[in-house]
Amino acid sequence: MMEQVPGALGTSASLALRLGQIIFSSASLLFMCLGVEFYSYTSFSYLVTVMGLVAPWSLSLALVDAYSVFIKCLPRQPRVLLIVIVGDWVCSKALSFLSLAAACSTASVTSLLANAGTSYCPSKLCSWFQFSAAMAFLSWFLSFASSLFNLWLLPSL
Repeated sequence: MMEQVPGALGTSASLALRLGQIIFSSASLLFMCLGVEFYSYTSFSYLVTVMGLVAPWSLSLALVDAYSVFIKCLPRQPRVLLIVIVGDWVCSKALSFLSLAAACSTASVTSLLANAGTSYCPSKLCSWFQFSAAMAFLSWFLSFASSLFNLWLLPSL
């Protein structure tokens, strides 16, 4: 059943989702940290913290997917699959909702600062913060999608 679910653990679609998560969460971190003033606002610090957790988690699961795809050795033991799927679902769901909250709060604070004027947020800095929030939204979307695909594998165990 595992080969029939696209995006599930051990497929090339899952690897692509994980690589997308790594790219978008790293881009969000990069653009947020380009502005040294990010630590002045709690929502920006929250985004950096959450994206700092999403990137290594996605990297570790991307390594599992890469091993499964390139070595052609899918984890067939139900216990191993159960641990990976439940761990991914719990951690990805938690990180997914945290990243959605961080992206929403960052977007709203950036919008508020941009409307307040350039004395609070210069246009270049605000555009970096907006881009960081957009990358966090994309990372959230991919994380949510991959956790749903892995949830569909659970009944096959």
